[in-house]
Amino acid sequence: MPSSYQRRSNPQLPGGPPLWARRSGRWQRALGRVTAVVGLVVAAAVSAPSPAAQAAPTAVALEKIGSFGANPGSLNMYVYEPATLAAEPAVVVAMHGCTQSAQVYADNAGLVKFADRHGFLLVFPEQTSANNSSKCFNWFQPGDTRRGQGEAASIRQMVAHAGSAYGADPQRTYVTGLSAGGAMTSVMLAAYPDVFRAGAVVAGLPYDCADDVVSAYSCMNPGVDRTPSAWAQGVRDANPGYGGPWPRVAVWQGDSDPTVAKKNADELRDQWTAVHGIDQSPDRTSAIGPNSTRREQYLGADGTVAVEVDRVPSIAHGTPVDPGTGAEQCGATGTANFIDSICSSYWITGFFGLDGSAPDPGGLPAPAGLAATGATDTSVTLKWNSVTGAASYAVYRDGTRVATPAAPPFTDTGLSPGGSHTYTVAARDSDGEEGARSAAVTASTTGSGATCWTANNYQHVQAGRATTSGGYTYAKGSGQNMGLYNVAVTHTLKESPAGHYVIADGACP
Repeated sequence: MPSSYQRRSNPQLPGGPPLWARRSGRWQRALGRVTAVVGLVVAAAVSAPSPAAQAAPTAVALEKIGSFGANPGSLNMYVYEPATLAAEPAVVVAMHGCTQSAQVYADNAGLVKFADRHGFLLVFPEQTSANNSSKCFNWFQPGDTRRGQGEAASIRQMVAHAGSAYGADPQRTYVTGLSAGGAMTSVMLAAYPDVFRAGAVVAGLPYDCADDVVSAYSCMNPGVDRTPSAWAQGVRDANPGYGGPWPRVAVWQGDSDPTVAKKNADELRDQWTAVHGIDQSPDRTSAIGPNSTRREQYLGADGTVAVEVDRVPSIAHGTPVDPGTGAEQCGATGTANFIDSICSSYWITGFFGLDGSAPDPGGLPAPAGLAATGATDTSVTLKWNSVTGAASYAVYRDGTRVATPAAPPFTDTGLSPGGSHTYTVAARDSDGEEGARSAAVTASTTGSGATCWTANNYQHVQAGRATTSGGYTYAKGSGQNMGLYNVAVTHTLKESPAGHYVIADGACP
């Protein structure tokens, strides 16, 4: 997915590697690891098609847009406009993988079939070899992954152009992509949550996993393990002050992918469920498609699917397609990295709600009247109105399901003094399926359990109050980004309940 350092990555040294690398010899070691990364990508890209592969499909007619804004990331923009474009159409941004092009992705991924069927506009950003020698989107370069900068800003400008030139609906903008395009999908969802309503990451990576090509290698394989709260904080830091709503996210991952380890599907799930304030236990599981792809769905507070993970059995690195003329079939396999298994574009179109269906709200309505009726130093008591047809209820504390009582009221015990928690409740039917979650209520235990600690980031980590990842420090429990891991940055951390720390600079005695 990533390639070697480009001149654009080191503008102060256009003639070669950075000075620190030339002096220390680390450049040679880094280049060796980069070569291994590129080897993985190229091996995947040039592998022979399966025996069932089709001949190359007829090329899709794409329009190249010569001018769509300042284009700080120096990307190309292509558009596919179906013969019958809906009034105020939705827009789907679709990004290719390494070594591919907009044309290759349009010809093989299958999205064009559903744009024709449902009348939405397709925007295909395209990377150039001048930016990245393997034509990977630079999902690992900070200058290209931040709001208002580089390639991320160019893609945002493409969406704006689609609105002005084609009359597209700004409230129905979606994004998807494969591999480096999948990782760039994560970038766009994090940097522009106010623009994209939903996204689908295919064989991609969590946002803010890497900040250079060497760390990108580790992110891809074996993958990087962080807490859900730490992953979520990275997303929140991409757009400080944004309070939601957050985009819905689908994750597609092959079980046998040697390029992007399947662990990344779990880390993506952890990141986006935590952003939505829900836990990491699926509310629904099912098998879909001709190959029984395993679907896990995680419901948001309104009962709709906020996050889903689709684990495709026995496929390597690529876009899952299912060539044919059936309603649920799509794509072509004549080009490498498009794998005969399941038409992911059909299911992604449905996840976006572009097939005319509404997101599934679940079977039972949300319980009304949730309230805290009492508290002690170690417990909170809740009540709510019963729901007709409910066999039991699921109680969520701070996004994690903690109990399934048969009926209200419910007392949550074992808490720490002086702690504050947010609760929601969902009704469950006789099969254990959950409906929509209630409005949230916040309650606090009595007593004064809070303890404050003031120290530099190095001392916080050594004392076990914080962790470090990628050169940054994160408060344990809350996952808040405390800045660089060094002795120069000082914070006050408040501990409440035990083991849960939040930044409390100037707000803690």
